Amino acid sequence: MAGSYGMSFFLKDLCLLFKTQSEASPAGMTHVFVYGTLKRGQPNHKVLLGGTHGRAAFQGRGRTAEPYPLVIAGEHNVPRLLNVPGQGHRVVGEIYAVDEQMLRFLDEFEGCPDMYQRTPLPIAVLEWEGTRGAPRETPAADRTVQCFVYSTATFPPEWLHLPYHDNYDSQGQHGLRYNPRENR
Repeated sequence: MAGSYGMSFFLKDLCLLFKTQSEASPAGMTHVFVYGTLKRGQPNHKVLLGGTHGRAAFQGRGRTAEPYPLVIAGEHNVPRLLNVPGQGHRVVGEIYAVDEQMLRFLDEFEGCPDMYQRTPLPIAVLEWEGTRGAPRETPAADRTVQCFVYSTATFPPEWLHLPYHDNYDSQGQHGLRYNPRENR
């Protein structure tokens, strides 16, 4: 009797674990937070569309739960999230559910692990449009979602002295025009 009682709790815990994982993102999908040229309306957003590189589904808007320095740096004016938590701003971006093929493509596209490192970070949900992945018991805007983020921990020290941004736009008032890959 005691054995079946313990097994019952184990199975309930196991069901809760699978339910929680399935609510985290659509089946077989992983959350990725984009803050720069991959956002809608930005120069590289097209790589997330059409299914050529895998699947990516827009889920909503969010911002980093902690401040980070978002700078525009390098000869091509690339937006870079420096992996220095607690410094800078809470950076605004978009949350996507991506499949394994898209995640592998993004790793290559972002030069991971040399140029950027893919790290998990909590992202505060601002707006949620995804039909799956939002908890049933609380409004999506009142929670955080664990997402992979492409940031860099290896950068020239002078980048910490560049202006910090909270929301990147390639045509923004910063005047630093992004040089697309196809023009390099």
